[in-house]
Amino acid sequence: MLKQIFFLLWRFTLVFGALTVIALFMPRFIMGLYAAPRTFSVDDAPSARVVIVFGAGLLRDGSAGPVLSDRMQTAVALYQADKVEKILVSGDNRFVEYNEPEAGRQYALEHGVPDEDIVLDYAGRRTYDTCYRARHIFGVDEAILVTQEFHMPRALTLCNWFGVDSVGVEAANRYFLKRSRLWWNIRETFAVFQSAWDLLIAKPIPVMGEPEPIFGQN
Repeated sequence: MLKQIFFLLWRFTLVFGALTVIALFMPRFIMGLYAAPRTFSVDDAPSARVVIVFGAGLLRDGSAGPVLSDRMQTAVALYQADKVEKILVSGDNRFVEYNEPEAGRQYALEHGVPDEDIVLDYAGRRTYDTCYRARHIFGVDEAILVTQEFHMPRALTLCNWFGVDSVGVEAANRYFLKRSRLWWNIRETFAVFQSAWDLLIAKPIPVMGEPEPIFGQN
């Protein structure tokens, strides 16, 4: 009897573990397949009126950290190549002393982008929020997305889901340590699962406000 109970518990554990692994990794696999044909280099990317830059960490002085600087460098390159008209910098600004959009703006200004062509989204706390607000607050219906490789599938899936016809250009201007890339990929696996849950089940509404269409009323 004890052996039978142990065997049943063991089988349950194996099945539960297998289902957990599938639930975690299948969304990322599907999003990766979706993103692959929609990801380009700066030179090969089709033109769009807006490039969306997703926020990332800051340095202690409040300036753009390595990841955000990498993204901004790519966005500025797209702007200078006349691929886009405006740069929408989205990110977290829940605290006065922490302002990702403004850090991105300063980077763009220092690299020759006119202030009138930089748009800031201060409530892009998550990728989900950035894509949702790009469509419903800023009236963006097509865009180039700029982020790193590990994050691109989720960004493309979410923005296209919310009605922003998007392609991606990977930010790959600098080298990051292997341990950093490993950590980002582990974290991204759980973030992708959360995004799938949000899209299909939870459907949260991010922080909203009055519409601020970048190019006037659509």
